[in-house]
Amino acid sequence: MLRVIARLNVGGPALHATLLTEKLDPARYDSFLVAGTEDPREGNYLALYRRSVSRLTVLPELGREVRGRADFQALRRLFQLMREYRPHIVHTHTAKAGTLGRLAARLAGVPVVIHTFHGHIFQGYFSPTKTRLFLAMERWLARRTDRILTVSETVRNELLSLGIGAPKRLTVIPLGLELDQFLACESFRGQLRADLKIDPEAPLVGIVARLVPIKAHEVFLEAAVGIARRMPQTEFLLVGDGERRGEMEQLAHQLGLDSRVHFLGWRQDLNRVYADLDVVALTSRNEGFPVSLIEAMAAGRPVVATRVGGVPDLVEDGVTGLLVTPQDPQVLAETIGSLLVDPERRKTLGQRGRRRVHPAFSAERLLHDMDRLYMELLTEKSLVDATGRVSSL
Repeated sequence: MLRVIARLNVGGPALHATLLTEKLDPARYDSFLVAGTEDPREGNYLALYRRSVSRLTVLPELGREVRGRADFQALRRLFQLMREYRPHIVHTHTAKAGTLGRLAARLAGVPVVIHTFHGHIFQGYFSPTKTRLFLAMERWLARRTDRILTVSETVRNELLSLGIGAPKRLTVIPLGLELDQFLACESFRGQLRADLKIDPEAPLVGIVARLVPIKAHEVFLEAAVGIARRMPQTEFLLVGDGERRGEMEQLAHQLGLDSRVHFLGWRQDLNRVYADLDVVALTSRNEGFPVSLIEAMAAGRPVVATRVGGVPDLVEDGVTGLLVTPQDPQVLAETIGSLLVDPERRKTLGQRGRRRVHPAFSAERLLHDMDRLYMELLTEKSLVDATGRVSSL
């Protein structure tokens, strides 16, 4: 099988695609991964975590942005790879790879074509004109896709409401992550604070997300002002990097937060980061199913997140975390502040959050679900015999 993703930047889609490529049963699946290149500030997932994928082909022409001639070259190269490898399945991830990869797969006569929506780009990303164009393309592609996967029920319902796909072809398969390091992170508590010279008793609030517009870090920083006013010892972490790094550093300075905000960039040791956080926030204007919240909940940390996209499918307000309206720093500050003064509630939410995500979002569950789906689709195409053996193409 051949898996296609636009780029292996730090984030959920890259983690998802590489895990499936490397961990699916090699006795059943001969897996290849094709990826484009990242923008300079995005960070490469494999490089950050010092990992490798044994069968990885990098296409420099394939990337995030629409680039005319380069896109045509990427389409042609994908077609050539599919004719060379003759995969039974092509599975695409992210919007750009989903467009070019599915087109190439149909041109190459691939029997089973699947696309995963890790979120969608139809709210908060582009102008109305571009959004209408991308919607028309996705509706057309959906009719030529054997199965469309979403990472949450909310994303599935949003796609159906936008006219993308038919109910019988849209399947929810939630993310699955390797969570053991977060389940056992408590032993690291205090290490990051010591590194950053943060008082062991000071409240510490963090956000783990790419520094891009859709994540709305300005709301987090504006809320930090209100929190610091009520609780002057509080300090804040921004974990991640991206195109808005300089802008957010400047905003922190303008808001008078220089001494209490720490920009950590990309980190390999997220287990140590979560271990020292009292509250984990997410301020996105749109989300699919945020990896950072799953990790934080596995670490037993209480989460406060905006009620957008697939977040409510993960966080039950008042039970496994707290939800707030997007773009409202005052409410965010009040909600986080209410947790900082209530350690027992933080502990309760953290424990419930951990039970919510493990084992429900484990890597093992994801691999089982995906294997079952692949075999179901291959059987529908009469590519599996009575013994379970997949026929040659």
